[in-house]
Amino acid sequence: MGPILDIVWLSLQVAAMACLVALPPAAALAWLLSRCRFPGRSLLEALVNAPLVMPPVVIGYALLLLLSPQGPIGRLLGHVGITVIFTWKAAALAAAVIILPLMIRSCRQGLDLVDRRLEQAASTLGASPWRILTTITLPLAMPGLVHAMILGFARALGEFGATITVAGNLPGRTTTLPLAIHQALHDPEAQTLAMTLSLVSVAVCIAALVLGEWSGRCLRRRLLGQEPT
Repeated sequence: MGPILDIVWLSLQVAAMACLVALPPAAALAWLLSRCRFPGRSLLEALVNAPLVMPPVVIGYALLLLLSPQGPIGRLLGHVGITVIFTWKAAALAAAVIILPLMIRSCRQGLDLVDRRLEQAASTLGASPWRILTTITLPLAMPGLVHAMILGFARALGEFGATITVAGNLPGRTTTLPLAIHQALHDPEAQTLAMTLSLVSVAVCIAALVLGEWSGRCLRRRLLGQEPT
């Protein structure tokens, strides 16, 4: 069970870090698309949704070009002694790019449900934009933000194509659940391991989604002044 626990723990770390990396830009872009009208808005929407339809391996290849020692970002990071490619950090970054559109959609749905009249009333009473954002918009949109985190976490657990391209499949370093399952499937003597890892992956993802639905209901009930059950 030792290797399995190591793989699961690494996968959970990668998925959690991917969510933390993706949440700030997802919330900012969701607010921009929900609240603002500007030239090029349709183009921005197409760009943020592109990872949903692009092959993940293409995203991984693009990250590889950017983060390699010869790439523009990788060269800058190399000057300060930071290496990203073929590490767990690369796996987390790849997953963050993949889950970003899903998190933007969930955050945007939460923002769209906020009654704009409350924001306008607060503004009329002299509240600053920052105060309106932190005391009205974000608390009321919190169910959408939580759902974005849970959905992103579950999706990040299953990321394969971009991860193997930019992080490789290095045992104990970058081997997440999908990579371990893929490797086990190619070994006739490891079919039991492949089945075990698959069941673990399904169980973790379902648990994350159930937790997301439950937490979303609790937050909505509290916002409505009801006690969750």
